[in-house]
Amino acid sequence: MENKNQDYLLSSVKNALRLLRSFSIEEPEKKVTDLATSLGIGKSTVSRLLATLASEGFVVKDPETQKYRLGLSILHLNTVATSNLEIHRESLPILQRLVDDVGETAHIAVMEDSDVIYLNRVECKHPVQILSHIGRRNPVHCTSSGKVILAYQSKEEINRFMERGLEKYSAKTITDPNDFLESLITIRRQGYAVSIEEITDGVASIAAPIRDYTGKVVYAVTVIGPVHRLNPYSTSIISKIKSAAAEISESLGYWKCN
Repeated sequence: MENKNQDYLLSSVKNALRLLRSFSIEEPEKKVTDLATSLGIGKSTVSRLLATLASEGFVVKDPETQKYRLGLSILHLNTVATSNLEIHRESLPILQRLVDDVGETAHIAVMEDSDVIYLNRVECKHPVQILSHIGRRNPVHCTSSGKVILAYQSKEEINRFMERGLEKYSAKTITDPNDFLESLITIRRQGYAVSIEEITDGVASIAAPIRDYTGKVVYAVTVIGPVHRLNPYSTSIISKIKSAAAEISESLGYWKCN
């Protein structure tokens, strides 16, 4: 009986976490029926989970629309988490200088499974609406940050990634496995990656690898902007991004041996 109760409790926690993660920028508000359908959970279970989460401020219900949205308790946890991430602390002033130098928005990204997640962001004076907010997930294979991180992983990790396939997001997404592998070789040789309208029309980005104290590439610094403003082939901009990546790497304890 005790094991069954523990399984139930763990299942409830897991479903509550799945529920919270189902909210997004695209769908910030959802009804009970929407959540039940998307998560494959009964409406009564979803209602109980939402009531519990609401009592602790993790979700809020709009009395007029009957829809739920994330509450301020989530914001508090996010603030605590990001403020204690070493990469967040160390990269912020460097990102700010980079934005001042190149005039476009800059980010720090990390790879998780088939996605990159943006951990830090400094906006330029004239930002454009680009899907790269903090916490946003984008596919690895059509983002400069994802490609530059993947390029420095082991052959085994790259092969595991390739087995999942390369989904097409735009007319310029690289979906041929051979072409993609060739691009990773080029990225590793030159020390940076570019993405030109591979995920969103009219948007370009440039990324350089960030190493941790062990020398492993775990993050990327990337500059994103509209194609009419950001020249992804500018040697000056590429040099500044690579320098910023090297500076952040050093702040994380990485020292390049001569």
